[in-house]
Formats: sequence, structure tokens, C-alpha cells
Amino acid sequence: MSCWRGPDAMKGERGGPQAVGPDAAAAELLVRRRARANILDYANAIEVPGRPVGENADTDECEQFEPVSAPLAAHHRLILERVEATSRTPHGRLMIFTPPGAGKSTYASVVFPSYYLGAAPDRRLILASYGDALASRMGRRTRSIVRQQRWQRIWHTELAADSHAAHAFALANGSEYLACGLLSGVTGNRCGGLVIDDPMRGREQADSEVVRDKVFDAYEDDLKTRLMPGGWIVYIGTRWHEDDLAGRILPEGWAGESGMIACRDGNTWEVLCLQARCESDTDPLGRAAGEYLWPEWFDARHWAQYEANPRTWASLYQQRPVPPEGDLFRPEQIAIVDIVPSTWIDWVRGWDLASVEGDGDWTAGAKLGRLADGRYVIGDMTRGRWGPDRRDAIIAATAALDSARTRVGLPQDPGQAGKTQVLYLTRELEGYRVASSPETGDKVTRAEPFAAQVNVGNVLMLRGDWNAALIAELRGFPFGTHDDQVDALSRAFALLIARRPMRISDAALTAV
Repeated sequence: MSCWRGPDAMKGERGGPQAVGPDAAAAELLVRRRARANILDYANAIEVPGRPVGENADTDECEQFEPVSAPLAAHHRLILERVEATSRTPHGRLMIFTPPGAGKSTYASVVFPSYYLGAAPDRRLILASYGDALASRMGRRTRSIVRQQRWQRIWHTELAADSHAAHAFALANGSEYLACGLLSGVTGNRCGGLVIDDPMRGREQADSEVVRDKVFDAYEDDLKTRLMPGGWIVYIGTRWHEDDLAGRILPEGWAGESGMIACRDGNTWEVLCLQARCESDTDPLGRAAGEYLWPEWFDARHWAQYEANPRTWASLYQQRPVPPEGDLFRPEQIAIVDIVPSTWIDWVRGWDLASVEGDGDWTAGAKLGRLADGRYVIGDMTRGRWGPDRRDAIIAATAALDSARTRVGLPQDPGQAGKTQVLYLTRELEGYRVASSPETGDKVTRAEPFAAQVNVGNVLMLRGDWNAALIAELRGFPFGTHDDQVDALSRAFALLIARRPMRISDAALTAV
């Protein structure tokens, strides 16, 4: 069964017309003509499947749905128009971020595919979500529209006779639909358009770097490779994590802007960031600051229950995920100073190494000193995404700037390759005091000794343009996207406390 009520039903609803006279026939023809010409008229002409009903309503096998009774809201109309426009744009790219329950999937992932597949022959569309079950549920809802009599009369086509699966069906006009779990693989299938709806299942998956990597790899290696020349992509979801799939595509520093955004994948994406409470002057609905989404459906009390949880509100509802405040570092305890209040400092520079130019992890070199009174001072942070040759040259140049009085701490990766790398760097740093060792224990365990000094106010920091990035990383550790600066500081601190330093005369000191 589907949400279509019968082959010749004429009960005033949008699903099953019946010609009962010239006026009714003319009105019906006008509805169909408008539906073919405009996606908003189309959405008003069909029965939009909503809540599952019937004896299988609580299972994934449900084929019967209660029609959505609420009229199209402003954001639903915007979503339909922009998705349809993207599907007509060669290499079109669109991201849609909305809070949970705003109807994004109903219109972008159910109504639109039924329009796209019927409007022209021989189209191919793939819909991917975090799991096969969710993808199949959306496939069932889309197929329920295709089974409506009015839909068939609008587009003069129907389901192919041999189409029985909800997740994969074909139409008599040659168009084909496939719904799949994002990690299931779609090898062998090609498409003109790709809809990605909620690639993360929830908070637990989003907080797992392993899962985030798998989702990104599936997108890069499986889904994108299925696109035919000029194929388009629509991404629909709520933001769970700053390093989720959308976060890896959007430019660094993206702060909730809507519009045409140049992204890290080399494409320009149209972004519709529909926050629960408008905080942007680029809101695609033109709302004023403080206005809530869909006020005719959700009242202020609905939103208030989520605003009480800062992390959930920032990510799922405002689409600007931030790492939760880590419980390890309290960076507000660090005093930022313009001059180091000491005439004697034992300096070290600890390094955390990466090796990819312009992308991925960062190489970081933290300069940390111990004052005569037992306090510590962060004197500098050198940080960049450098390939091996450039990285090694910068390490050597930094050592020269620090002077030979600053000891250098290097990590040693496991295996012979790690030993070879340390041997090479040590030779490059001839004349400097170099200490190397393998990393032992997890990142949190290694960071705890230095965090203890930070949290009791025993650490100062010289003022510099690198302060903000370091403070943000300390505050988010270990939940943040990056931890390179923390790793470098952990190594520097371990080197400082490994032995009691020799006192250096004031005359031998140079400026920080």
C-alpha cells in the first residue's frame, strides 16, 4: 500500500483525481501542467508522505504513510527551489544545514527525487545516508509518491514492472533510483545526481575520528566516483562536529555564512545555513537576528529545551559545531605577558611532526621555558602544514633563531623509518642539544603533567598572533580537531623536567 488512496478516488485530496465534469477536468489538467513547470506547484499537487501508519508503522517495512497536512513553510520552499536549481547546474554543489525536525529530508530527499526522476527520462539518482535502513525508509517514501495516480498522470510514467525493492527501483521512462548506506559501497552504479542526507548517525559516531575518516573516504572514493560527467551533489544534514564531512569540505574559519562559498575541495558550494535562531547577516530567509525558524510550527518553548545544552545547540541547531570544553586544560589560568619577568630561563623547543604540504595534520614546534622561580612560560609556537623537505628546513631555521641554548625535542616514530628520520634531523641540527624519544602512552596521559601546571596558574605566555589558536586547542583538547600544539608542549615539558637544568649567566642570555 502507499499513501495513494485508490485508482479513481476523487475526495478532494492531492493523491487521486477523477474527472467528473468539464470544470473538474480542466482544473485537474491545470494542476498537472503547473506541477510539471514548477517544483513548488508539484509539491502542492502530490500527497507528501509523512508519518508511517498501518500495521507495520513501527517497522522499516512500512509502505503506508499519513499525508503531511502542514503547508509548505518558507524554508521548505527555499530548499525545493535550490535543490531543483542545483540539479540543473552542471557540477552543481549545494549544502543545506537545518535543525532536526525541520523537514529537510522530507522535501530534499523524498519529494525532490520523485520530481527529478519523473521530469525527464533516463535519469539516475543515488541517495546515501548513514545506514541502509534509513536510506531504504526514504526510498519507500519516494516510491509511495511514484505510486500515486496523480504523480503518474503528471509525468505519464510509472514504476517499471520488475521494480519491487524500496532501495532500488526503475521507472518506465528509464529513470533509476538507488538508496544506500554511505559506507555500504555503490560500486557499479552511476548517477547524474547524488543526494547525501545525514552522513553521521549521531554524537557517538561524530566524536569518533575513525568513523569520520571512514565517512570522508567513502565520500571521496565511492560516492563521488559514481558521478557521471557534470554530475551534481546535494548535501543535507545537521552539523555534529567541526570535523564532520561538511567541515572537511567547507573552508577553515567558516562561521555559519550562507551563499556561494569557495571550499577546500576546489568547488564553489551554495550553502543554505538555516539556524534555529538567526545569528547571521547572510541568513537565506532574510530573518533578523534572534528570529527563530518555522515559528508557525515551533514555538519558543520548543527551542528553549535545546538551548540549555550549549554543545548540542551550537552544532545541531545553530550549525556551528565547536569542540566541547575539555576537562584537561583551563587556559583561562594562563597569564599573557609582554615581557618575560625573569633574567634566567631554561628554554626547550618540543616538536610534533607531520609531513603533508598544505593539508592534513600540522607540524608544531612549542618553545617552553622554566623560570628561576619554578614557573613556566610559553615563548613561541611555530606551526604549519609542510612537506618533509620544507618542514626539516624550518626546524633547522627555527633552531638557529632560538640559539644553541635552547634544547630541541623530537619525536621518534616506531620502526626503522622513525630512527632514520631522527638520525637525519639530528645531523641537520649539529651544534644543538637534541633529544629524541618514542611517544609513550596516549595523548591525554602525556599532556596531564603540563596541564597540571597550567591549571594552577603556573604558566605564562608571551603575547603573539599565535595565542588564539593555541588557547582554542587547549580548551578543546582532547575533543578538538587538532592536537599538534598540545603534543608539542607535552614533549617540551617532559624534556624540561627530565633533569635539573644548568644555570646560565645573565650575560649569556639573549632576547626571547
